[in-house]
Amino acid sequence: MIYLFVSSATRLAAYIAAILAFALTFAGLKIFKDILPADIGRAYAVNAAAAKGKPRGAGIIFVIVFLVLTLVFVPLKWEAVCYCVLLFLAMLAGFLDDASKAPWSDYKKGLIDLVISFFVTLVFVLNNSTDILMVYSGKTLELPVWLYLILGTVLVWMSVNVVNCTDGVDGLSSTLTLISMSGFIVLLSKAPVLKHMYGQMNPDSTPILMWIYIFMGCIAAYLLFNAGPSILLMGDAGSRTIGVFFALTAMKSGCPQMFIPLCLVFIIDGGLGLVKVFLLRFFKIHILKNVRTPIHDHVRKNKGWSDAQTVIRFAVSDLLVIFLACYMIKNF
Repeated sequence: MIYLFVSSATRLAAYIAAILAFALTFAGLKIFKDILPADIGRAYAVNAAAAKGKPRGAGIIFVIVFLVLTLVFVPLKWEAVCYCVLLFLAMLAGFLDDASKAPWSDYKKGLIDLVISFFVTLVFVLNNSTDILMVYSGKTLELPVWLYLILGTVLVWMSVNVVNCTDGVDGLSSTLTLISMSGFIVLLSKAPVLKHMYGQMNPDSTPILMWIYIFMGCIAAYLLFNAGPSILLMGDAGSRTIGVFFALTAMKSGCPQMFIPLCLVFIIDGGLGLVKVFLLRFFKIHILKNVRTPIHDHVRKNKGWSDAQTVIRFAVSDLLVIFLACYMIKNF
């Protein structure tokens, strides 16, 4: 749908950027994969031994490729530069954890994520409207800046952590990322139409569309190395950056609530575990006692699904949810 809303020159630039992202990421992973830190395994994770010793932290390579191509293909406004810096910091924090001999504590990582989430949202509210377009009714919800700042920070933080928790099966997180990013392309492609119909002051969607195309090129190249049986893992360097990117894209669309349907499989797979741990750790409330989290571990351990079955079934579920969400936008 992008061709309906942008010039032929912009379309060509998007295609070139995506191809370059794929080629540079593939080359970078091929050349530098052997110098990446080795995975030390995850306690209590299903099939953790199979990942132990594999190069991880590949996110440092594809995120750097993404940021460099962003500086080349996306107009350099200070807002975009700030986002690039914050995405780099999210990647760097994740990579330092990947390279650490002892995993960082949950509190340390959570605090870093919270600080980055706050500044991502702060940059957004300083440069964009905080009105939210309700895409299924056409109405606009006006939020005060302080409330948007709080809710946006929560959104970014949750996105970072649900994506991170989902990264535990060969090819799963990267496959879901490509599908969800495709959903955001459809949503952003509709933004100019919604602006025309309802007068909603949405930000220009073209730079974010370009960002998505570049990121998809990077993730597609990484998936060639991560498809089961994988020879490379993105680590926190990749998953945490993807989480920030998803939340930022949702906010830039003018419809941040659409993060829920477009990333629903991430939310269910990784988010239920976060809720379970939070309630148990702070309130001594034990829910989902017979459910192993993340959910991808439950279906593999308790239901006997293979890794390939898990990836395909989660991917199909993601496609169905996104198709329904986008169809309803088209026909409200």
